[in-house]
Amino acid sequence: MTQPQPQLLPPAPAQSAEQLPYHRLARLSPRYRWWRPLLGTLVAAVAYMITVVVLMVVLAALGSSLGYPQDDDGWPEFGPVPGTAVDLLCIAVGIPVLLPVVRWIGRRPAGTVSSVTGRLRWRWLLRCALTAVPILGLAMACVSLFPADGEPEGQWAGWPAFGRALVMLVLLVPVQAAAEEYVFRGWLTQTAGAFLRSPWAALLPQAVLFAAAHGWGTPWGFADLVVFGVAAGWLTWRTGGLEASIALHTVNNLLAFGVSAAVVDGLSSDDTAADAGWQLVVFDVLSIGLYTAAVAWWLRRRRLDRTASAPQPPVPLPWPPYGTGVPVPRQWAGQPGAGAGGAGPWGGEPGRGPGTAAPPPWAGQPGPGAAGAGPWGGQAGGGTGVPLTAPDGAAPPPPPPSAGQPEAGTARPPASRGTGGDGTDRP
Repeated sequence: MTQPQPQLLPPAPAQSAEQLPYHRLARLSPRYRWWRPLLGTLVAAVAYMITVVVLMVVLAALGSSLGYPQDDDGWPEFGPVPGTAVDLLCIAVGIPVLLPVVRWIGRRPAGTVSSVTGRLRWRWLLRCALTAVPILGLAMACVSLFPADGEPEGQWAGWPAFGRALVMLVLLVPVQAAAEEYVFRGWLTQTAGAFLRSPWAALLPQAVLFAAAHGWGTPWGFADLVVFGVAAGWLTWRTGGLEASIALHTVNNLLAFGVSAAVVDGLSSDDTAADAGWQLVVFDVLSIGLYTAAVAWWLRRRRLDRTASAPQPPVPLPWPPYGTGVPVPRQWAGQPGAGAGGAGPWGGEPGRGPGTAAPPPWAGQPGPGAAGAGPWGGQAGGGTGVPLTAPDGAAPPPPPPSAGQPEAGTARPPASRGTGGDGTDRP
């Protein structure tokens, strides 16, 4: 006897997930709500201000304990190199403040601010940095050929002072530049992209805010910062991550701070990029354009992930609850089946459906017999005129003929000679 083969449910149709570009990654969380980016921005701003105040209090207490002189505001005068380190630290703390906000309020991995892959792509970051060094270095050399208007020439600080400043800058400038990128090209861009599909609509606001954060200097300097913010934002969207903008920002700041550290008290100046003159702005804009074109050239020769798959809604299980491709066994004889009204598998029991035959009787089973006798000797059964009824009052259908029993309407075979119907020999 061959066993019945199990039936396989057809595989569920595959659903294509929506691909989210970088500026739309705030919607990557399955628990995204429209208010999460706005609340996260408020929490990040308040947490950053509290962190900076705490850091300043600690540094002020440390400066007083070490005997540093104080200015008119009571703030310790650490000197050019330590003072610059303090300024860079106050910006760098934006990273440890922002990433928990992304995780706890944005309800998504913190690495989604780094790139669409959920992490920083370090080899790509190094390639972009090596691309930026010669381009920005050439622009800085060209700017140095133009004398500063109304400013005396700086005096060489000497190798010991320059070496100490250079070590500090190499350690802190990359973190400071990355922190600004995580805030402006990262969080603020993704916050705007949560509501706006167009990348340009999400990139322009952060560029203006980035320029305003550096102060209101000359119109040239403000325009230069807006161009920088737009270019860095486009690179972030085009490459699917912050690596290209971090490399550009880091190399630019290292060169700018390095030139200042090379002269005496160069790091003591309060000037920022917003105070740049037109000569510096012209060469800076040209270098930014060349770097952007170089990165676009690299992208044509290197494949980078630019999107991330949006979370899929849960797929309801099929009924019966077997997964896709799981065998569903056939019904067998005597298997309970679903009948009308939750009836049982045979008559008189819950789960019986219409047309379902009752099982054949077995030894000791009460069944209908003639004249009050059961189907076997000594077995109790329903007598004549006393039909068996199911619990619901309906008479059950007659049982199917078992092996050795004739069907209704057929003649009983004659008994063998010398034997009676009860099995005893007859003379």
